Order: sequence, then C-alpha cells, then structure tokens
Amino acid sequence: MTSRAETLERAWAAAGRVVDPELPMLTLIDLGVLRDVTVDDDGAVVAAITPTYSGCPAMAAMRDDLMRELQDAGFADARVRVALEPAWTTDWITPEGRAALAEAGISPPGPAPRRSGPVTISLLPTRRAVRCPQCGSADVELNSEFGSTACKAMYRCRACLEPFDHVKEI
Repeated sequence: MTSRAETLERAWAAAGRVVDPELPMLTLIDLGVLRDVTVDDDGAVVAAITPTYSGCPAMAAMRDDLMRELQDAGFADARVRVALEPAWTTDWITPEGRAALAEAGISPPGPAPRRSGPVTISLLPTRRAVRCPQCGSADVELNSEFGSTACKAMYRCRACLEPFDHVKEI
C-alpha cells in the first residue's frame, strides 16, 4: 500500500511536469501558479492554482493540462481548485523560471511593485527597468504596453535592434 507521503510526492512530480500554455518554457511551478498539491482524507489529489491576473484566458488550459497529467499518473479522483488569495505576483516566478524566460528571449520581470492602500490608475505607460534579453543593454524602448499576451509588453532594443517581450511586474 502506498503511503500518503509517497502519493503526495508522485502527485507533485506529475503536477510539476505541466507547462504554461502561453510560456511553454515554464512549468506551473516555475511560474509560481501551482500553489499547492494535497491529498484529501478520501485519498483524492487536489492541486491549487492561482491565475496570473483576473480573467487570464490560459487558466482553463492550465486546469485541463493539470487534470490530464494527474489522471495519466494514476490519480483518477484528482481535482483542481482555484486559489485567489493571496493574488499571484511575478515575485513568485522561480530563479529557474526567470533564467528560462531570458534564454527564450523574453525579458523576465523585475521586482513587483509594493502597494499599500488604493491602487492608482495612470493612463501613461508604466516605467520599468528593462534589459534586452539578447544583448543585455538597458537602452530599450517600449513599442506597445501589450505584447504577444496581455501579461507582456513589447520592447525594442536600441543597441541590437531586436524586438522582445517583457513579462510585466504584477
């Protein structure tokens, strides 16, 4: 008979193989979206995921991929729940995830903004400390506040002239 600890270890290993549908160089663990994997009293595996932002269109694909991976690993009674609190932050991206983004030509986010009190709304582009993932230059310009997905902005390096996505700090 498999112990609860062995079941949990196998479940984490299965869940850890799931990649983000929009950033396939990152696992859900690297992205910080996979919050927890537990085994209920009835033996069912429950994985908790947090959306990167409200209305993230990739959540359904993440859930489906996670369910498929857990079921393929033998967890027929697996469930996925969405955990909204605390809200996801780019600070949860692992160092390995940040390195994988840069290696894929995507500028990883800097530290997430610290807020206390109400969130102010600005119609101006957000100022960010961004470096080109190709050449490392900080001489970059914002082309669009929205890149290939809503959670990325599109920049161009003035030094090497390469365009690139930057994961927005949240």
